[in-house]
Amino acid sequence: MKNLLAFVAGILLLTGCAQAQSNERAPAKLPTPKPGEAVADFAGGCFWALDEGMDQLKGVREVISGYAGGKTKNPTYEEVSTDLTGHAETVQVYYDPKVISYDKLLDAFFAGHDPTTLNRQGPDRGRDYRSIAFYRTPDEKKAIEAAIKRVNDSHHYTGKVVTEVTPFTVFWPAEQYHQNYFAQNPDQPYIQGVSLPKVEKLRKAMKGYLKNDSALTMNK
Repeated sequence: MKNLLAFVAGILLLTGCAQAQSNERAPAKLPTPKPGEAVADFAGGCFWALDEGMDQLKGVREVISGYAGGKTKNPTYEEVSTDLTGHAETVQVYYDPKVISYDKLLDAFFAGHDPTTLNRQGPDRGRDYRSIAFYRTPDEKKAIEAAIKRVNDSHHYTGKVVTEVTPFTVFWPAEQYHQNYFAQNPDQPYIQGVSLPKVEKLRKAMKGYLKNDSALTMNK
Protein backbone atom coordinates (compact mmCIF):
# COMPACT_ATOMS: atom_id res chain seq x y z
CA MET A 1 0.00 0.00 0.00
CA LYS A 2 2.84 2.41 0.82
CA ASN A 3 4.37 1.84 -2.59
CA LEU A 4 1.01 2.44 -4.23
CA LEU A 5 0.49 5.67 -2.31
CA ALA A 6 3.99 6.82 -3.21
CA PHE A 7 3.30 6.06 -6.88
CA VAL A 8 0.02 7.98 -6.82
CA ALA A 9 1.70 10.94 -5.08
CA GLY A 10 4.40 10.96 -7.74
CA ILE A 11 1.84 10.99 -10.54
CA LEU A 12 -0.01 13.88 -8.90
CA LEU A 13 3.22 15.82 -8.62
CA LEU A 14 4.32 15.21 -12.18
CA THR A 15 0.96 16.14 -13.65
CA GLY A 16 1.67 19.61 -12.33
CA CYS A 17 -0.53 22.51 -11.45
CA ALA A 18 -4.30 22.55 -11.29
CA GLN A 19 -5.27 18.92 -11.63
CA ALA A 20 -7.70 19.59 -8.79
CA GLN A 21 -11.31 18.70 -9.37
CA SER A 22 -14.11 20.72 -7.82
CA ASN A 23 -17.71 21.66 -8.28
CA GLU A 24 -16.73 25.33 -7.90
CA ARG A 25 -16.42 25.84 -11.65
CA ALA A 26 -17.76 29.38 -11.82
CA PRO A 27 -15.11 32.10 -12.12
CA ALA A 28 -14.32 34.13 -9.03
CA LYS A 29 -15.63 37.66 -8.74
CA LEU A 30 -13.15 40.48 -9.09
CA PRO A 31 -13.00 42.84 -6.11
CA THR A 32 -13.45 46.57 -6.55
CA PRO A 33 -10.23 48.46 -5.80
CA LYS A 34 -10.51 50.59 -2.69
CA PRO A 35 -9.68 54.31 -2.80
CA GLY A 36 -5.92 54.72 -3.11
CA GLU A 37 -5.36 51.09 -4.09
CA ALA A 38 -3.40 50.01 -7.15
CA VAL A 39 -3.63 46.81 -9.17
CA ALA A 40 -0.79 44.78 -10.67
CA ASP A 41 -0.70 41.57 -12.72
CA PHE A 42 2.03 38.94 -12.94
CA ALA A 43 2.37 35.50 -14.53
CA GLY A 44 5.03 33.19 -13.14
CA GLY A 45 4.07 29.57 -13.61
CA CYS A 46 1.30 27.89 -11.65
CA PHE A 47 -0.73 30.63 -9.99
CA TRP A 48 -1.16 28.72 -6.73
CA ALA A 49 2.31 29.66 -5.42
CA LEU A 50 2.35 33.25 -6.70
CA ASP A 51 -1.13 33.84 -5.27
CA GLU A 52 0.04 32.72 -1.83
CA GLY A 53 3.40 34.51 -1.99
CA MET A 54 1.97 37.86 -3.01
CA ASP A 55 -0.81 37.57 -0.44
CA GLN A 56 1.78 37.36 2.32
CA LEU A 57 3.19 40.82 1.56
CA LYS A 58 2.38 43.84 3.70
CA GLY A 59 0.11 46.24 1.86
CA VAL A 60 -1.48 43.53 -0.28
CA ARG A 61 -5.20 43.24 0.45
CA GLU A 62 -6.22 40.58 -2.01
CA VAL A 63 -4.84 38.38 -4.78
CA ILE A 64 -6.98 36.76 -7.47
CA SER A 65 -5.79 33.88 -9.65
CA GLY A 66 -6.77 34.02 -13.30
CA TYR A 67 -5.67 34.22 -16.91
CA ALA A 68 -4.17 36.99 -19.04
CA GLY A 69 -1.97 37.57 -22.05
CA GLY A 70 -4.11 35.79 -24.63
CA LYS A 71 -7.10 36.46 -26.88
CA THR A 72 -9.79 33.98 -25.78
CA LYS A 73 -12.65 35.61 -23.87
CA ASN A 74 -13.88 34.09 -20.61
CA PRO A 75 -11.46 31.15 -20.79
CA THR A 76 -11.81 28.11 -18.58
CA TYR A 77 -8.86 26.35 -17.00
CA GLU A 78 -9.31 23.44 -19.40
CA GLU A 79 -9.12 25.79 -22.39
CA VAL A 80 -6.03 27.57 -21.08
CA SER A 81 -4.38 24.20 -20.43
CA THR A 82 -4.58 23.33 -24.13
CA ASP A 83 -1.97 26.07 -24.69
CA LEU A 84 -4.11 27.41 -27.55
CA THR A 85 -5.72 30.46 -25.90
CA GLY A 86 -2.50 32.45 -25.56
CA HIS A 87 -3.23 33.06 -21.89
CA ALA A 88 -0.84 32.44 -19.01
CA GLU A 89 -1.79 31.61 -15.45
CA THR A 90 -1.73 35.04 -13.83
CA VAL A 91 -2.36 36.69 -10.49
CA GLN A 92 -3.98 40.09 -10.02
CA VAL A 93 -2.72 41.90 -6.93
CA TYR A 94 -4.68 44.59 -5.09
CA TYR A 95 -2.27 46.62 -2.98
CA ASP A 96 -1.68 49.90 -1.17
CA PRO A 97 1.26 51.71 -2.84
CA LYS A 98 1.74 53.72 0.35
CA VAL A 99 2.64 50.48 2.14
CA ILE A 100 4.41 48.51 -0.58
CA SER A 101 5.77 49.89 -3.83
CA TYR A 102 5.42 48.47 -7.30
CA ASP A 103 9.20 47.94 -7.30
CA LYS A 104 8.88 45.72 -4.23
CA LEU A 105 6.12 43.73 -5.88
CA LEU A 106 8.50 43.18 -8.78
CA ASP A 107 11.19 41.98 -6.36
CA ALA A 108 8.70 39.48 -4.95
CA PHE A 109 7.61 38.39 -8.41
CA PHE A 110 11.15 37.70 -9.62
CA ALA A 111 12.00 35.92 -6.36
CA GLY A 112 8.88 33.73 -6.47
CA HIS A 113 9.65 31.89 -9.71
CA ASP A 114 12.48 31.25 -12.16
CA PRO A 115 12.23 34.03 -14.77
CA THR A 116 14.94 32.44 -16.93
CA THR A 117 13.08 29.31 -18.04
CA LEU A 118 11.13 29.81 -21.26
CA ASN A 119 7.56 28.52 -21.20
CA ARG A 120 8.29 26.35 -18.20
CA GLN A 121 8.27 26.37 -14.41
CA GLY A 122 9.44 23.19 -12.72
CA PRO A 123 7.26 20.28 -13.92
CA ASP A 124 4.86 22.63 -15.71
CA ARG A 125 5.51 23.15 -19.42
CA GLY A 126 3.76 25.30 -21.98
CA ARG A 127 3.14 28.95 -22.79
CA ASP A 128 0.38 29.03 -20.18
CA TYR A 129 3.20 28.82 -17.61
CA ARG A 130 5.38 31.53 -19.14
CA SER A 131 6.75 34.48 -17.17
CA ILE A 132 5.06 37.84 -17.82
CA ALA A 133 5.07 41.20 -16.07
CA PHE A 134 2.10 43.28 -17.23
CA TYR A 135 2.31 47.06 -17.14
CA ARG A 136 -0.43 49.69 -17.09
CA THR A 137 1.70 52.83 -17.37
CA PRO A 138 5.00 53.86 -18.98
CA ASP A 139 6.49 54.16 -15.49
CA GLU A 140 5.57 50.56 -14.70
CA LYS A 141 7.18 49.43 -17.94
CA LYS A 142 10.38 51.24 -16.99
CA ALA A 143 10.24 49.69 -13.53
CA ILE A 144 9.91 46.19 -14.99
CA GLU A 145 12.81 46.75 -17.38
CA ALA A 146 14.94 48.08 -14.52
CA ALA A 147 14.03 45.06 -12.37
CA ILE A 148 15.01 42.69 -15.17
CA LYS A 149 18.36 44.46 -15.45
CA ARG A 150 18.88 44.10 -11.69
CA VAL A 151 18.15 40.40 -11.82
CA ASN A 152 20.46 39.84 -14.78
CA ASP A 153 23.24 41.93 -13.22
CA SER A 154 22.94 40.01 -9.94
CA HIS A 155 23.83 36.70 -11.65
CA HIS A 156 21.45 35.03 -9.21
CA TYR A 157 20.32 32.79 -12.04
CA THR A 158 22.65 31.09 -14.50
CA GLY A 159 20.51 32.14 -17.46
CA LYS A 160 19.12 35.47 -18.63
CA VAL A 161 15.62 36.65 -17.77
CA VAL A 162 13.05 35.73 -20.43
CA THR A 163 10.09 37.44 -18.74
CA GLU A 164 7.76 39.12 -21.23
CA VAL A 165 7.10 42.82 -20.66
CA THR A 166 3.51 43.17 -21.84
CA PRO A 167 0.89 45.95 -21.74
CA PHE A 168 -2.10 44.96 -19.65
CA THR A 169 -5.37 44.51 -21.53
CA VAL A 170 -7.76 42.22 -19.67
CA PHE A 171 -7.68 39.76 -16.79
CA TRP A 172 -10.09 36.85 -16.58
CA PRO A 173 -10.57 35.44 -13.05
CA ALA A 174 -10.04 31.71 -12.69
CA GLU A 175 -12.57 29.27 -11.29
CA GLN A 176 -13.42 29.65 -7.63
CA TYR A 177 -11.64 26.45 -6.62
CA HIS A 178 -8.29 27.91 -7.70
CA GLN A 179 -8.56 30.87 -5.33
CA ASN A 180 -6.41 30.57 -2.19
CA TYR A 181 -5.71 26.99 -3.26
CA PHE A 182 -2.32 26.82 -1.54
CA ALA A 183 -3.70 27.58 1.93
CA GLN A 184 -6.73 25.36 1.50
CA ASN A 185 -4.83 22.31 0.26
CA PRO A 186 -1.61 22.17 2.30
CA ASP A 187 -1.13 18.41 1.96
CA GLN A 188 -1.62 18.20 -1.79
CA PRO A 189 1.58 16.67 -3.28
CA TYR A 190 2.08 19.44 -5.84
CA ILE A 191 1.69 22.12 -3.15
CA GLN A 192 4.24 20.37 -0.94
CA GLY A 193 6.72 19.54 -3.69
CA VAL A 194 6.53 22.54 -6.05
CA SER A 195 4.51 25.44 -4.65
CA LEU A 196 5.86 25.49 -1.10
CA PRO A 197 9.54 25.90 -2.09
CA LYS A 198 8.55 28.84 -4.33
CA VAL A 199 6.66 30.56 -1.52
CA GLU A 200 9.52 29.98 0.91
CA LYS A 201 11.96 31.46 -1.62
CA LEU A 202 9.78 34.54 -2.01
CA ARG A 203 9.46 34.93 1.75
CA LYS A 204 13.21 34.70 2.23
CA ALA A 205 13.80 37.42 -0.38
CA MET A 206 11.07 39.68 1.05
CA LYS A 207 11.91 39.49 4.74
CA GLY A 208 10.81 42.74 6.38
CA TYR A 209 7.95 43.16 3.91
CA LEU A 210 5.85 40.23 5.11
CA LYS A 211 2.64 40.34 7.10
CA ASN A 212 4.13 37.58 9.23
CA ASP A 213 7.92 37.23 9.37
CA SER A 214 7.81 34.02 11.42
CA ALA A 215 8.30 30.61 9.81
CA LEU A 216 5.80 29.73 7.10
CA THR A 217 2.92 27.62 8.31
CA MET A 218 0.55 25.77 6.03
CA ASN A 219 -2.42 26.17 8.34
CA LYS A 220 -4.16 29.55 8.16
